[in-house]
Amino acid sequence: MASRTSRPGPAPRARGGSRRRLPLRLLLPLLVLVALMAMLMLRGYVHSEILADHRVGPPAANDRVPKDILKGGPVIDTRDGKPAGLELPDHELVLTFDDGPDPMWTPKVLDVLKKHEAHAVFFITGTMASRHPDLVQRMVDEGHEIGLHTFNHPDLSLQSKSRIDWELSQNQLALAGAAGIRTSLFRPPYSSFAHVMDNKSWPVTEYIGSKGYITIVNDTDSEDWRRPGVEKIISNATPKNGEGAIVLMHDSGGDRSQTVAALDRFITGLKDQGYRFDTLTAALDAPSAHTPVAGLEAVKGEAWVFLVQASEKITGVLVAGLAVVGVLVFGRLGLMLILSVAHARRVRRRNFSWGTPVTEPVSVLVPAYNEAKCIEQTVRSLVASDHPIEVLVIDDGSSDGTARIVENLGLPGVRVVRQLNAGKPAALNRGIANARHDIIVMMDGDTVFEPTTVRELVQPFGDPRVGAVAGNAKVGNRDSLIGAWQHIEYVMGFNLDRRMYDVLRCMPTIPGAVGAFRRSALERVGGMSDDTLAEDTDITMALHRDGWHVVYAEKAIAWTEAPESVQQLWSQRYRWSYGTMQAIWKHRRALVDRGPSGRFGRVGLPLVSMFMVVAPLLAPLIDVFLLYGLVFGPTEKTIGAWLGVLAVQGVCAAYAFHLDKERMTHLISLPLQQLLYRQLMYVVLLQSWITALTGGRLRWQKLRRTGAVGLPGGGSATPQRQMDGRPVA
Repeated sequence: MASRTSRPGPAPRARGGSRRRLPLRLLLPLLVLVALMAMLMLRGYVHSEILADHRVGPPAANDRVPKDILKGGPVIDTRDGKPAGLELPDHELVLTFDDGPDPMWTPKVLDVLKKHEAHAVFFITGTMASRHPDLVQRMVDEGHEIGLHTFNHPDLSLQSKSRIDWELSQNQLALAGAAGIRTSLFRPPYSSFAHVMDNKSWPVTEYIGSKGYITIVNDTDSEDWRRPGVEKIISNATPKNGEGAIVLMHDSGGDRSQTVAALDRFITGLKDQGYRFDTLTAALDAPSAHTPVAGLEAVKGEAWVFLVQASEKITGVLVAGLAVVGVLVFGRLGLMLILSVAHARRVRRRNFSWGTPVTEPVSVLVPAYNEAKCIEQTVRSLVASDHPIEVLVIDDGSSDGTARIVENLGLPGVRVVRQLNAGKPAALNRGIANARHDIIVMMDGDTVFEPTTVRELVQPFGDPRVGAVAGNAKVGNRDSLIGAWQHIEYVMGFNLDRRMYDVLRCMPTIPGAVGAFRRSALERVGGMSDDTLAEDTDITMALHRDGWHVVYAEKAIAWTEAPESVQQLWSQRYRWSYGTMQAIWKHRRALVDRGPSGRFGRVGLPLVSMFMVVAPLLAPLIDVFLLYGLVFGPTEKTIGAWLGVLAVQGVCAAYAFHLDKERMTHLISLPLQQLLYRQLMYVVLLQSWITALTGGRLRWQKLRRTGAVGLPGGGSATPQRQMDGRPVA
């Protein structure tokens, strides 16, 4: 699809005569992308991928730890400045579970406790509580006690006071959002027994006590995290001589099947020995550690949990979308390679023929609106054709003298048809009505043909089933970086695609820059329509539905002027994307039709929708996850995966350039195209989606011509450089 001769209406202006530079539809795509990245960041935060610190400090001396603490019990109270270590009464057991809640193992632990009417203390991390608030609520509802185990599970002896405060406050925030409570119980990560407290962990314990928390360590460690077997877990957890004890177990952090099995037998066996299984405050006959939250604190907690749940669901959808786009991208690349090979072999056989050679004259239509800078080169390139033609320049109300320039040339076989400004489809229909021949070639006013282009373009009409032919559009002004990127896109993304669609018999678009039609085919479908902004896609789909074959002529080369600024490129691609969506929607009935229309509807429309709309819309996920992986890891694997995708893209691009006999040097800019140009196309497509979903209207937008694309062979009125005998900027 090439640059169209567009018909602009007056641009909307804000008060004071200045243009509105930041329309809502321009901002929305960017806001959506920022929101997706924010959701990923939040997910990384609650999955301990961001701000996590997995360092564990080495053992230290304990000469500054009070002896009453080293020799005391597992309940350490430093709230009033007088450290004390409390022990549990005999035959009182407090089961404690660290690191949860876990969606697989915590429910199993709760089921065992409920079965035996036992209660426990769960030391939850903020990351897990934020992700699984329903389990925290179940713990509270079933009479268990909750303690804090920090948000991200760092070794607090290595952290600053501000980080400690943050870990506690975030942990409380998650608890408030999950169960509507606060707690005064705390267990430091990597803690053990009271007698192993050292000079690094003790100041942390004192500081946390000053914040109103009671620190809980343990008397017996089941060491279930080692998975030593059920018998060993029970042996490690069992206190001696009927003493009371705080038992350390885990309901998260890995496979806890041994823990669940051991817990069932442990409770049964010790109950038979007269042990009671209570919460900590019940065992100590103390007030509950839970305090209800209300007001702003409750609102903040609920908002936090809501955002985390939203990020979990959204990122889950993103991951699924990434899988879908991966399948679509690699599926498309695979299909393009396989089917383009098949197409090239078929049309390049020595004995290949479309049928009887087409030698009769054809009509070439050039719709033009303010094309003064390039119309002379366009018309002169047509006059140099080695096939008999008539040229009709349909001047659609130009105000820059386009028609007068053509008339002053006085070239044989060239006619000018004037009309009031009515748009490109109307200009083409006017040209069809004035054309003298049965085969009609259409091109844009900024495009030049090679001498052989028309002849190569019309040869497929030797097959009476062919109703339209797509030519090989190339970027003429490819010397700039943005031009080189579009050159890669045209050769790989458009022409390689057309080979694939030719074999599948569902070519979606005859490019406006170079295409040919049977007059009878055009008349049967009602000519060019202005129902969409992509009249070339619209007419192509209509021809498919009417039963005509649409094929690709690789040797029919046309050189077109591509946009030379980001703003112009944005305008052009925005219109293309939106117009393609309009055309798909217009022809949606083909999905349920019978005959040729149904075949196109059930083969062509899904492929066009997946490869031209859905896949590009989802493709930014690759770059979002790439950026996330580069910043937060695993960096090496992320870079490797991206380089792998780039390598596959490079292979396809190199093959496309080989088929088109293009110089490979332009592929040097492929990595930058993948990093920068592709993202621009994503945002354009997303903006088109938003326009479609909101029912917005899109105007034609005239691209400024430069006349940079000259005549093949150098016969131009304007000096130009040459490269490989092809016109360049």
